[in-house]
Amino acid sequence: MGFQAIKIEVLTLLRQEDLAGAVARLRQLPKSPTIKALFSGICHNDERLHWHAVTAMGRVVADLADEEMEAARIVMRRFMWSLNDESGGIGWGVPEAMAECIAMHEGLAAEYGHMPVAYMREDGYYLEYEVLQRGLMWGLGRIAEVRPELLLAKQVLTYLPPYLDSTDPAVRGLAALALGRLQAQDFAPRLATLATSQAPVRYYSNGLLTTISEGELATLALGQLHHPAPHAA
Repeated sequence: MGFQAIKIEVLTLLRQEDLAGAVARLRQLPKSPTIKALFSGICHNDERLHWHAVTAMGRVVADLADEEMEAARIVMRRFMWSLNDESGGIGWGVPEAMAECIAMHEGLAAEYGHMPVAYMREDGYYLEYEVLQRGLMWGLGRIAEVRPELLLAKQVLTYLPPYLDSTDPAVRGLAALALGRLQAQDFAPRLATLATSQAPVRYYSNGLLTTISEGELATLALGQLHHPAPHAA
């Protein structure tokens, strides 16, 4: 199959409701052109396709890392370049896709787990655009599901709380959820305040994209403080 044929198949699969089946098929395709096509997916304006591409990218890049770690490093460096001002692009979809790869592979987490925290820091590689911050907050919450100790070791609790004061309800709600998953008990009063908000937020979890409120995300976070969920994969 040539690249165009693989790209058409990849984007067609990502539009399916059956994410598990789509990912299973994607993992059977040649890695390099599939990942190239997934880069088109993660910045797509079709929401379902975008989020399915994020999930698929994590699985396929983790498989690649198991087979050829240096090739997976090249993908991670491409993510980083996409968020660099010198790239000339914006990097839509990159923070969440990078986070999914970190969540899915221990070796990539060890080498690149510091990057999501660096993107929060004004003395690091701070992401200005709110859409990128939404992806970053979602990504931190995703990593916190699987590798909370990694984020805590990178001093994430120093840099995450200011996002609770964002002007964007999605950034606030997703930051709250990440704090809940990190068992940040000191912030329970602030989360309780956010729990009253009815501002709508698009939220992706376990392959499903829904609209919930900022307050519901904060309530989920408060629940995590009292009843932490087992680490997800």
